[in-house]
Amino acid sequence: MLRLCGFHLSNYHNKVRIALLEKGVAFEEDAACRPSQQDEFLARSPMGKVPFVELDGGVRLAESQAICEYLEEAYPQKPLYPRDPLARAKVRELIIVIELHLELVARRLYRQAFFGGSISDELKRSVEKDLAKGVRAFGQLAKFSPYIAGAELTLADCSAFVHLPLVTLSTRIIYGRDFLEGMPQVKPYLKMLGERPAFARVNEDRKSAQAALAKK
Repeated sequence: MLRLCGFHLSNYHNKVRIALLEKGVAFEEDAACRPSQQDEFLARSPMGKVPFVELDGGVRLAESQAICEYLEEAYPQKPLYPRDPLARAKVRELIIVIELHLELVARRLYRQAFFGGSISDELKRSVEKDLAKGVRAFGQLAKFSPYIAGAELTLADCSAFVHLPLVTLSTRIIYGRDFLEGMPQVKPYLKMLGERPAFARVNEDRKSAQAALAKK
């Protein structure tokens, strides 16, 4: 039995969880894992990050994209990639832009936006410049017809659903405006995804985890 380890506030954990649910893969979940640099945890996840999965025979696999690629190969019955090689590559291109050039850039704002810290004006200017490039690339690639890569749901939608709201929220808090506001398709697109059972379940669990954290 595949075991997914992480926590429900992690967008990368939720990306994998949505993929598992959409593909109909049976799995157990340890939703109490937190990133750690302790030796015992590093033996399970080489970078000390979540998510990671534990497979039969004690095999472990980390990094959300590597996990999702494994799921696609190991459980091909309900694919989250197109069959055509170029179309598959275009889905991967979208995922890279969303994660590397949007979310990971916006993540540099999270310290001040979400965790009560502060960041320098220089960093804010740098993030603003880098995000502008990512937003431009994303706008060029995203189809919204109705899914982000075309007519069929793909792994790029799993990625977009968990990452784009963080880009919106963090930029709105730090700069006073949503950097994705120039794409009016984003909001109805995310609403559409949120009505799918797998996406809705993961989103509700995220909200519950966020509420529990707020009480603490």
